[in-house]
Amino acid sequence: MSKVSVLVVDDAPFIRDLVKKALRGYFPGIRIEDAIDGRKAQQLLTRERFDLVLCDWEMPEMSGLELLTWCRAQEALKILPFIMVTSRGDKENVVQAIQSGVSDFIGKPFSNEQLTSKVRKALGRAGKLDALAASAPTRNMVTGMANDSLAALTGGKAEAVRPAPSPAAPAPLVQAQAPARPAAPASGRGQGQLRLASGTLTCVIKALSLKDAQLVIRRGEALPQVLESAVLDLEQGEGGEIARLNGYLHAVAAFEPKPDSEWLQLSLRFVDCDPQKLDYLSRLIARGTAQRHFVPGA
Repeated sequence: MSKVSVLVVDDAPFIRDLVKKALRGYFPGIRIEDAIDGRKAQQLLTRERFDLVLCDWEMPEMSGLELLTWCRAQEALKILPFIMVTSRGDKENVVQAIQSGVSDFIGKPFSNEQLTSKVRKALGRAGKLDALAASAPTRNMVTGMANDSLAALTGGKAEAVRPAPSPAAPAPLVQAQAPARPAAPASGRGQGQLRLASGTLTCVIKALSLKDAQLVIRRGEALPQVLESAVLDLEQGEGGEIARLNGYLHAVAAFEPKPDSEWLQLSLRFVDCDPQKLDYLSRLIARGTAQRHFVPGA
């Protein structure tokens, strides 16, 4: 029996590797190919058979929406399961993708459980789960899932994963609340929203460059983890234009030199390779987005 094949499309190598490692860890019998943009994906889809496409929305050369539209125009790809992986959650974007024939969405950032749940659901609808189970070596696809939660983000180091809350007290959507008092001036200059798989946090931008951002957040019960995927939302201009920058946490440290520091400093490394996003980031830096001096509780 042939293997179940998945095509992963994203211009960021970190995201592609994250998705591939997660899928191979949960579905050992799966075959995965990847493409850096829609054009490369088109070439692969023309000459190879795939059972599922996991595709980023914003990419150079050809966007995920353009690839989806092209797929639905091809007789052989009209019903191919197509999951859009995106940091765009606006209603108009969702409606646009649904009208173009998307099968499902998964928002960035995402956990391994969220990703594999979407993939399992899509393959189940396509009747491919039995084939996937048959092609797996010896490991049961369900056994060990809870222990592998973030394996693709931590390199398999279980100690980096905090225990899940008990069923009697499910974790809230947002793990850490915004500060009772604003951590930046009332104008909002130097502030942003950091989106993790566990929820959204208000953050202060201490420094910003084309490669990374230094952020300060209020410490919550659940600590952000090194290598955890994240999206930084920055609102700029009178029109409320929002830049969505994909990245991963490169470092997490106490902001104050004491063990019970109420504030954390995070180093967020960007992974976007889209020239448009890099240009946008350059303009944000030129506008002086970074708030270089932060006083806790100020």
